[in-house]
Amino acid sequence: MPSLKSLRNRIASVKATRKITKAQQMVAASKFRRALDAAVAARPYAEKMGHVIADLAAGMKGNPEAHPLLRGSGKDGTHLLIVATSDRGLCGGFNTNIVRLARQKIEELQGQGKKVLIFTVGRKGRDQLKRLYGGLIVESVEFTGVKRIGFGNALGIGRRVLEMFAEGKFDAATLVFSRFRSVISQVPTAQQLIPAPVETKEGAANLVYEYEPDELEILAELLPRNVSVQIFHALLENVAGEFGAKMTAMDGATRNAGDVIDKLTLLYNRTRQAQITKELIEIISGAEAL
Repeated sequence: MPSLKSLRNRIASVKATRKITKAQQMVAASKFRRALDAAVAARPYAEKMGHVIADLAAGMKGNPEAHPLLRGSGKDGTHLLIVATSDRGLCGGFNTNIVRLARQKIEELQGQGKKVLIFTVGRKGRDQLKRLYGGLIVESVEFTGVKRIGFGNALGIGRRVLEMFAEGKFDAATLVFSRFRSVISQVPTAQQLIPAPVETKEGAANLVYEYEPDELEILAELLPRNVSVQIFHALLENVAGEFGAKMTAMDGATRNAGDVIDKLTLLYNRTRQAQITKELIEIISGAEAL
């Protein structure tokens, strides 16, 4: 049976841990609302840009003069995975779920005989992926010292991706991130980035648009910008998901710490009572012996 001193030390240690998890939960809660507002505000712009590009690109399918970001490099041998995670932990399985999806994509592409390159955004994703795929990581970015993610952060990543594509280092790019659904639910998502996906929507054939300037000029302007916009959207979704997951994880940790404290306190009281009873028995036995 543990001593009273060791039980007191354990109770004090768990109480200190509970203070930390409670503080982490409150900090995440204070940042969560602003992060969620930013993610929700970015969704319509990113989605609308994707729809406009899809509408413009529908008529350019198969056109040899189409923009390279639309028709691709003409090959399908090398794939770039842009894996976006957070820089900090204590957020449950948030980062692990994103990395798990990335690993599935890597295994799937390698099973098809494709060459895979990895561009990590976020320290946690880099640390997890380098254990098995360190040789595949060609670029790495983290925002440890950045208090608030802005479009400029995504613009730098987008420009580097476009440079790599222009240099012929890859033929297709996929963005892996976590789409925010609720505080307790974040959905790991793989989104094709290059070539830009072309989707045919119902009723699109009945709609006729006239563009000024023409489709080629508009796509030449929109397609490079769309890469940074979609990356920025993914980063904002990740931030909201990270704080939501951290709130849930720290709330669970705080509750568990409370349960452990209750159990240790009960054990401490029982041990103390048993020790007092033992001492009383010894005193009484000694008095009777006299």
